[in-house]
Order: sequence, then C-alpha cells, then structure tokens
Amino acid sequence: MKRLLKACVVVGILLLLTIAAQQGMFEHITDSNWVAGYVREQGLQALAVLFAAGALFTAVGGPRQVIAFVFGFALGGPSGALVSTLSTLLGCGISFYLARFTIRKPLQRRFGRRINRLEALLIEQTWVKVLMVRLLPVGSNLLTNLFAGATHVGATGFLLGSFIGYLPQMLIFSFAGAGIGLSDHYQLATSIGLFVVSSLIGAHLYRSRLRKQVEDIETLDKESV
Repeated sequence: MKRLLKACVVVGILLLLTIAAQQGMFEHITDSNWVAGYVREQGLQALAVLFAAGALFTAVGGPRQVIAFVFGFALGGPSGALVSTLSTLLGCGISFYLARFTIRKPLQRRFGRRINRLEALLIEQTWVKVLMVRLLPVGSNLLTNLFAGATHVGATGFLLGSFIGYLPQMLIFSFAGAGIGLSDHYQLATSIGLFVVSSLIGAHLYRSRLRKQVEDIETLDKESV
C-alpha cells in the first residue's frame, strides 16, 4: 500500500509537470506582460493557475526571484510578494516531501555522507538555521529541499524557516517588479531599501556563531552539483 501511494505521488507530480509544460505555463510564468494580462482577463482563476504553476516551477529548480518579480509586476508589491512566497513555499514542500516519501533511499545511497552532514547541522534549531540559509542565500534551493527531505529533519521547522527566510528577497523582487510595471519610483526605492536591510541582516547572521555551519551547508550543495 505504501509503495502504491509513493508511486501515485510520483505519477501525479510528473503528470502535473507534463501538463504545465505542454500548456506552456513554465514559459508564460516568466513573462511579466503575459501574466499581468492573464490576471486581468481571468481574475481569481488566473491566480489559482499561476500559484500552482509557480509552485511547480520552483519545485523543479526554477528561480523564485523570477516568480516574485513577475507576480509583483502583475499584482503589486505586497500582494505579489505574499502570493509568490506562498507559491514558492508550496514548491519547497513538493520537493521536500518528494524526497522524503519517494526518492529518499536513492538520495541516501548517492549522497549519504553529505545528507548525514546536513542532518547534523539542521536537526537542532532547524528553523533558525534554515532561515539563515534562505536569507543569505547560499547553495542551491532545490538541492537544499531534496537533501533536507532525505533527512530526519522536521518538516515544520524546515518549512517555517524557509517561509520567513524567503520573504525579504521576495519582497525585494516583487516591489522591483511592481515599480517597473507601474513606473512607480516609490516602489523601486522600497525595493532598494529592502535589499539594503536584507543584506545587513544577512551579513550580521553570517558573522554570528553559526557562520561555520552555514558555510558547511553551502559546501554540501556545491559538492553535489
């Protein structure tokens, strides 16, 4: 029964990815003008489709910053940041649980030493350390999600740290998109201000006592590429 459930999960995700690719959603999701027009024409239905497409896009390694910029262009700074962050968080959850429930053993066989090191780093103060990884950010978002899913690290702490850590950068890119879309210098200035604040926070955290541990996480991702 468990194997059947795992197989259904994999087939379901692959089916969704195939449909999204066939419909050109991955191409459209990075086109600010197309997304803005789609939202104007379809309203809430468009938001639901774009939310799901953004989740799948980031789940397979698509840059979340692009999603934030495009959603900010189409929805405005605050709304674009919130929707894109939640969409990215869903994508994070998809890749995390895909690794945990379906490809955990293959990942452990292939990257066992690195996964064990990552687990040792994240098993305590999970949300704080994941928050740092997202804020800096270091390494690969996709590999971090997959490797964390292959550990015994708690999902709640991992996803909470990811959500909080994603927000600053998503706000920056969303306000940048909104500023360009509306020719609004205030929103562009807000984006620059957020970037400065986020950089200062990241620099402070990087110099903290967890610096060496975060560098180890970055090393893990680089070694796996």
